[in-house]
Amino acid sequence: MIKKRFLTLFCALLLLGANIIHGDGDLGELEDGDQDQRIDISTQDHDVTKRIDTEDTDNKTTPDKTDNDNNTDTGDTIKDDTSDGIEEVSASQEESINSFRIFFILCVLLVAIMMVYLLIKFKFHYLPESIAIVLLGSIIGGLFQIFNHYNIGKIKESEELNPTIFFLVMLPPIIFESGYSLHKGNFFSNLGSIVLFAVIGTTISAFTVGTGLYVLGEAKISYPLTAKQSFGFGALISAVDPVATLAIFNAIDVHPTLYMLVFGESVLNDAVSIVMTDTIVHFNDTEAGSAIGSAIGDFFLSFSVSGALGAVFALVLALLLKHMALQKTPSLEFCTVCLFAYGPYFLAEGLHLSGIMAILSSGIVMSHYAHYNLSFMTQVTVQQVFRTFAFLAESCVFAYLGMAIFSFTHSFQPAFIVWSIILCLAGRGLNIGLLTLLANRFRQTKITLNSSLSCGSVVCEER
Repeated sequence: MIKKRFLTLFCALLLLGANIIHGDGDLGELEDGDQDQRIDISTQDHDVTKRIDTEDTDNKTTPDKTDNDNNTDTGDTIKDDTSDGIEEVSASQEESINSFRIFFILCVLLVAIMMVYLLIKFKFHYLPESIAIVLLGSIIGGLFQIFNHYNIGKIKESEELNPTIFFLVMLPPIIFESGYSLHKGNFFSNLGSIVLFAVIGTTISAFTVGTGLYVLGEAKISYPLTAKQSFGFGALISAVDPVATLAIFNAIDVHPTLYMLVFGESVLNDAVSIVMTDTIVHFNDTEAGSAIGSAIGDFFLSFSVSGALGAVFALVLALLLKHMALQKTPSLEFCTVCLFAYGPYFLAEGLHLSGIMAILSSGIVMSHYAHYNLSFMTQVTVQQVFRTFAFLAESCVFAYLGMAIFSFTHSFQPAFIVWSIILCLAGRGLNIGLLTLLANRFRQTKITLNSSLSCGSVVCEER
């Protein structure tokens, strides 16, 4: 295709030269004719000569104008062909760069899979899978910095994770799989306590961290942050990721109720934390008094409406599977499940609601109702496919997180780090202590002191 573009350009240049030569020849013939005409009419009166000279001047102007028009049209053609060639070369280069990025991601995932396999084989529970992949990413990021320092290849862009790809491609399968794989019996029997810890508890932790950082910053004890930055950071850091805790729970075979309380809270408070952070980021500082109530209302409205939207999608799928014989064609059945799984996320995002809460609710309700209307083959396929996609997406996120250690310029603030850890511990302790007392008033099976301390230990896994 590029050769074809150069051939077109060469032909256009030849055409331009031919037009110029042809135009000059016509002009010369006209000038010779004009001279003969002037000789023949030299005996005529002055008025006739003046009239003929005027016509000659018009005839001279016409070929020049024609040549200029031809040159202009030809120039436009050359310009269009040249720009098309540049655009095609640019598209080819972009395709090559994207292909290299995908190959790089596949190589990182392959190494991550081998690393996780070795951890499982040797039963090394002291190093969680997520931390191992983060370490792998940090090693790769360090090597990239060395390569970039010595100008070995242009691989800087491979370290960057596109936010659009993260939110629209990687995040949905992670959240859906976490909701779909819940142990439904223990989850719904402890749903009240889980929601209490996830919603109210996360709010308490976020408020404790945000208030503490803002006050300490104003007192010049810690790094100063604005109120929006302080509470936004508090909401973001209050989400828990109890990977190591749950791994230890599996190893020592703890009580299922304790396991579900910790796991259920970690699943729900991810959505709560993200919705809360988004609400704080879009908070209006100009009318702080009235905006606080509006922000709280927007938070609970987005949380509840998004959850209801996901539940509706799951229930519609359950009815559809019940009254249609899709079990005879497992491929169509699986495609239908995928569409209903991703549908609420993108619809909620399009309506400026919480897509995370919508797809999480869809996964939980779908596993409870629609799962039993699927054929056995599709049940296994849905579980394995979404588990695989979730693992790949999580591995990509953790690897890029490790590479980000060397990709950005960091500003270390020791006082801010120390006080953040202290406030996270205080917020988690206040959260678990108060809400355990409140939950035990309404529970038949009480949460013991050891269980509450185990729940509180998840603060060590806070982000």
